Amino acid sequence: MVATLALFSLFLLYLIPDNQELEYTLSNDDIEYEYTNSDSVVYLLDSNDYVARTFIPGGKGEVQEQAKYLLESLIIDGPKNNSIPNGFRQLIPAGTEIKDLSLENGILTINFSKELLDINEKYEEKMLESIIYTLTNINGINSVVIKVEGVILKELPNSKRKLPASLDRSYGINKYYDISSVNNVDSYTVYYVSSYNNNEYYVPVTKYINNADNDKVKIIIDELSSSPIHETNLMSFLSANASLINYEQEGDILKLNFNDAILENKSSNKILEEVIYTISLSVGDNCDAKEVSFLVNDKEIYKKSLKGVE
Repeated sequence: MVATLALFSLFLLYLIPDNQELEYTLSNDDIEYEYTNSDSVVYLLDSNDYVARTFIPGGKGEVQEQAKYLLESLIIDGPKNNSIPNGFRQLIPAGTEIKDLSLENGILTINFSKELLDINEKYEEKMLESIIYTLTNINGINSVVIKVEGVILKELPNSKRKLPASLDRSYGINKYYDISSVNNVDSYTVYYVSSYNNNEYYVPVTKYINNADNDKVKIIIDELSSSPIHETNLMSFLSANASLINYEQEGDILKLNFNDAILENKSSNKILEEVIYTISLSVGDNCDAKEVSFLVNDKEIYKKSLKGVE
């Protein structure tokens, strides 16, 4: 019996940690763990051949780390191929390598391997749009310089259309031309809603028009509230009765004052998420502001960050 009790005591001592081990276990309860499974915005080709805004898991971290991760997600059959959501596909040709990249003063320079040039002429412009819009959605990147085997890409591989050395969102996306002459041409980008298997996402369209009116905020709101839309598979949820009473920019905040037709439900003072996003994304691409404030009859209803909108 004595031997049995001794063995039982030793067993209990083995199970119970000493003071040092217990203290270590308790101190670990205060550790804050950082998870990296949040989503990142990328621009991929949808089933209607639009370069569209969607999400992939991961991709957070330092600016250059984010850029490389997201670029890899744009490569056909690349290392992030399993992250691509249903209904979307990449545009950078299979086998393309990112040889190196560097960031200076908001300009990201990417050096690709020669496989980047193996792009079908139909998609060469859309490939650049995908790269530009994905990377400039990252805080800290304003424009990109694309190199192939160390040489700056000065023209599109097939059409030979000339390119500026530095590319930003002024390059446009899903371009639509409604011009009668080459004089007095202006452009603006509007985001619409599309869906795949009942999952909504946003599609930007850059429109080129002959227009002396440079009030892009008013043009965007008029465009989103007009009906019908010329792209039949793209939608706007902004009511045709919604009217922009006035707007002003105070520092980095753009204040948009609407009538109550912008509300989903007047009794609850709520604005549809699709309306908030189409307006926020659109003005974010066209205005020098960091935040948009939605007001109804001079009363603030909602506020949304513009740069890097998730």
